[in-house]
Amino acid sequence: MNRNLSKPDTGTELGAIDYPVDFPIKVMGRREPGFARTVVDIVRKHAPEFDESTVQMRPSKKNTYLSVTCTIVATSREQLDTLYRELSDHPAVVMVL
Repeated sequence: MNRNLSKPDTGTELGAIDYPVDFPIKVMGRREPGFARTVVDIVRKHAPEFDESTVQMRPSKKNTYLSVTCTIVATSREQLDTLYRELSDHPAVVMVL
């Protein structure tokens, strides 16, 4: 198998997505009271139609961290950029994928 690992797969760039599209966003942070609510509130701010019943949560093995996955209907790259920026800037958030 000869794969060029130095070039990114341009088919997965946010600009190459056909909007609107269901788009999962995984947010990880310390397992603290209110973390999931904070994530959902930020997501809803950028995607008002977001259905909270679709939230998936998973604790880490040692129960120290919590991942919260929210699937939104993304309408533009700008929407995703601002959502990722606000989530990443929040002090309770460790990582956004």
